Amino acid sequence: MIELFKHILHLDFDWLFANFGTAIYIVLFLVIFIETGLVAMPFLPGDSLLFTAGLFARTGHLNMSYLLILLFIAAVLGDNCNYWIGRKIGVKIFDLKLKGRVLVKKEYLDKTHVFFEKYGTKAIIMARFVPFVRTFAPFAAGIGEMNYKKYVLFDILGGALWIGSLTTAGYVLGEVEFIRKHIDLVCLGIIGISVLPILLTLVQKKLGAKQD
Repeated sequence: MIELFKHILHLDFDWLFANFGTAIYIVLFLVIFIETGLVAMPFLPGDSLLFTAGLFARTGHLNMSYLLILLFIAAVLGDNCNYWIGRKIGVKIFDLKLKGRVLVKKEYLDKTHVFFEKYGTKAIIMARFVPFVRTFAPFAAGIGEMNYKKYVLFDILGGALWIGSLTTAGYVLGEVEFIRKHIDLVCLGIIGISVLPILLTLVQKKLGAKQD
């Protein structure tokens, strides 16, 4: 299991293909579900995984239609699981520890609240594109007991945009030789762009506090 997670974190699709074959679809499904559904696992790859999966679909290793459908279902199911964890367990989850270390860092939830304050309900959609916030947004919505029907509507729309845009981007740009040869750099760029909105929000809030 540790070996599997190591290769997932490094987006080592060659290893995944060699060891899982067509079962790689199940692996990708589980990664997206866990990253969006378990508040203690925000460090798993999301944006970069989708982009890379789209790239491999372009090369013929994966079926694009299967990817879009399966990963969309995984993203929506994961978020809904996370919502109900927040609604039923709430802040008690921050008391859970493993070998003396907290499983979930409250600072991530605090950053998510900042994101909600700035963007309101739209944060459910926008959070899809921000690492860590993506994992904590449904959890925060559950803690705040956001109307479930409203939450599901925004969640489905956000899931479709997230899965569709990044996977399709990988598929379309998979033709570019530079991107195929430097996928690691491209993934780092995707992560950097993804976290930019919340960094700007935190900076603006800090500057505003100083002015007050």
